[in-house]
Amino acid sequence: MLKSLTIKNVALIENTTIEFSTGLNILSGETGAGKSVILDSLAFVLGAKADKTMIRRSSDFCSVKAVFETENDQIISDILTENDIESEETLIIFRKFSISGSSEVKVNGESLPVSVLKKITARLVDLHSQSEHFYLLKESNQLELIDKYAGEDIFALKENINNKVNDLKSVLNQLETLGGDEQQRAIKLDILKYQVDEIEKTDFKENEDIELNELKIKLNNQEKILNALKTAKQALTNDGAATDCLSTARAQLNSISSFSEEYSLLCDRLITIYTEIDDISDTINDIADSFDFNGYDLEKVEERLSVIKNIKKKYGNDYFEVQNFLTSAQAEIERLENFDILADKLLAQKSNLKNEIYDLYLNLSNTRKRFAKEFSDKVLNEVRQLNMKNAEFSISFSDLPNKDDCNCTLKNGIDEISFLFSANLGEPLKPLSKIISGGELSRFMLAIKAQSAKFDNVKTMIFDEIDAGISGETAFVVGEKFAKIAKSTQVIAISHLSQIAAMADNNLLIYKYELDGKTISDVKNLDETQKIDEIVRLVGGNNDTITAKEHALSLINKSKDIKNNI
Repeated sequence: MLKSLTIKNVALIENTTIEFSTGLNILSGETGAGKSVILDSLAFVLGAKADKTMIRRSSDFCSVKAVFETENDQIISDILTENDIESEETLIIFRKFSISGSSEVKVNGESLPVSVLKKITARLVDLHSQSEHFYLLKESNQLELIDKYAGEDIFALKENINNKVNDLKSVLNQLETLGGDEQQRAIKLDILKYQVDEIEKTDFKENEDIELNELKIKLNNQEKILNALKTAKQALTNDGAATDCLSTARAQLNSISSFSEEYSLLCDRLITIYTEIDDISDTINDIADSFDFNGYDLEKVEERLSVIKNIKKKYGNDYFEVQNFLTSAQAEIERLENFDILADKLLAQKSNLKNEIYDLYLNLSNTRKRFAKEFSDKVLNEVRQLNMKNAEFSISFSDLPNKDDCNCTLKNGIDEISFLFSANLGEPLKPLSKIISGGELSRFMLAIKAQSAKFDNVKTMIFDEIDAGISGETAFVVGEKFAKIAKSTQVIAISHLSQIAAMADNNLLIYKYELDGKTISDVKNLDETQKIDEIVRLVGGNNDTITAKEHALSLINKSKDIKNNI
């Protein structure tokens, strides 16, 4: 529920905090005092489009802060978690808009885009005013309302449908993995066979590309390699070269090795080095003797490398990845060629599931129609009590597709519905969103909420123009319906009627005054005495007369009796 609303620099409001309570909150005040500003501020903080005309004259920004109790709403908690915001029982929404056009939205102190804000506030508040788009004008939401009204009957059916649809999707995925329809399977087989044939014909051997690259380098550098080997051999073995020098040094150290262990160790180290260099010299000699590439064709080596490169580009980064692809492709070919047995089984399952789902869709549709008729009759009865005695309301269902044309993967069924309404005698029924006026919409939605308050998840309902064109006992009926809804849902309404103000659990007065050459609007919560004075004002009486106050008190007492009997 909405606990408080802090408004700063919005139209005539300079800075005020409005405290709301559970139950029925009624805002009243003189014409022009700023009641619409309260609704505009609420709409703004809930995510409505910002407008520079909202900003108070001589101010460069406006801001609104709303504090809600969310009562551990799991969907709101999930949205907050997805956006790295800690979920708490108290939700604080702050929105600021500057004259420059910049905007700021924060939820529990963390910045969020307006799109996410709207997802959150859709769970918190239904705001009904002549300038606001209403939740139930969307036909998809109308269907959801009927399902909620039906309760367990619909829930059980939809749960069954959900399970069957999941089974069907699993079968469809298996068919797709298996190869799809015959044409898709034939195409896939052709591609796989071509790929296997290409890999097998290439006959790519392990390490072949590495060895060929080494060979290519040697072929491109034969002369340089031979010269280097020759020069290295000479540097090691020619007269006066490395081995001769090492031999001389070894002999000298050997001649004194008996004099000291240190000399003996140095001699041993030279022997090791001499042996290693002598072995290196022999190896160089062997390489040089065997270095003959006359039998190799550099062009053919490069062609083979190009073939292998192409294979790796298509099927894997190295020999092992290519072989894995080949093995998988061969297994896939075998599976596709033996498609018929498994496919026949899956296709039979698909057909059976589609038949079962379609039958469930029909059952769901019939159940919805039954509850829709019951719901529309009850709502129409409520509407006619609200000074729309000639109103008509029904719920239209579109024709269902036949089994062959039906999309059987829809978990919510295949119904499309529309709320049809006529407010006046002789007017045809038309879709709700096309014909209903703001005042009629408010009363119509009051009738809806009188029926749906027990199962609706939204915890705050806000109404504007609810009392347009009504008076007398009808006003008490409106107030009574407010009181019924307020048993489970917080209601905030702007009213001009004394009967509705008398029904309030919390009365708020919107007033304006002048200060330092400026007009300022403000809001205050009324105590019992102030509530009586405001009701006197609403009935057009004089606060100084005992009769007017007695009348106001009688309205309050009558309202208490009505609420006690709800």
